[in-house]
Amino acid sequence: MRTFRIGTTALAAATAALALTLTACGGSDSGSGVKADASQGGGTAEGSKNTDKTAGTGGDKGTGTRSSQASTGQGTSGSGSGSGSGSRSGSASGKVTVVDSTGTRPCNGDEMSYSVLHRFPKQQGEHLLITARNADSKPCWVTSYPSVILGDTSNVLRHSPKDAPGGSTRITVKPGGKVYSAVNLFTDSAKTHTSADLSLALRDQTGDTGPGTDQQAFDSKGVPSKFTWSSADVTNWNTAKPYDF
Repeated sequence: MRTFRIGTTALAAATAALALTLTACGGSDSGSGVKADASQGGGTAEGSKNTDKTAGTGGDKGTGTRSSQASTGQGTSGSGSGSGSGSRSGSASGKVTVVDSTGTRPCNGDEMSYSVLHRFPKQQGEHLLITARNADSKPCWVTSYPSVILGDTSNVLRHSPKDAPGGSTRITVKPGGKVYSAVNLFTDSAKTHTSADLSLALRDQTGDTGPGTDQQAFDSKGVPSKFTWSSADVTNWNTAKPYDF
């Protein structure tokens, strides 16, 4: 919330009259000042409709929910001759960083440590489990699903139509906390691709993506694992592992 501290200074004029002359001298001077103390408040892209989850340190499930609201502030000059209002503005580049009501910023990807586990190779339910861990010292939030490109293809995977609702939810990831997503792999046609590599990036609530990172899939023994697909899709970030049978 923006707050304003208001200070008013009035300087009274002293008027002196000289008894034996016709010359009178006097002056008055007054001034007022308004000091803005801008402590940035929280605003969200979707306002109070969004709910937040929290991914705790070392935990697979988040605890607590809360709603976020955009906040604005107003200030009024002490002299009563004017008024002012305050609102958040963007940086010099024009990009506004959206924070929630606690001041938590969105994760930009640089603070994340990723791992990709190839699960159930060549079996029904085959998928790539993506784990993102917050390696920073401050919490941040993720939303939606990661932008994923498999192998040497160029198409960003679509969101899974069978995924549970909740893509607009912001999940706060505490330092050391983890969130999960899954790439579902299908071989439903004769035209297939095979690779152990993929690239991924975080996606914000507007659909824009941050910096991408190249990753490699591993099996449960830590060995690079190639996967085959003809089509694939991806699930939303979650505090619990998808398909954790």
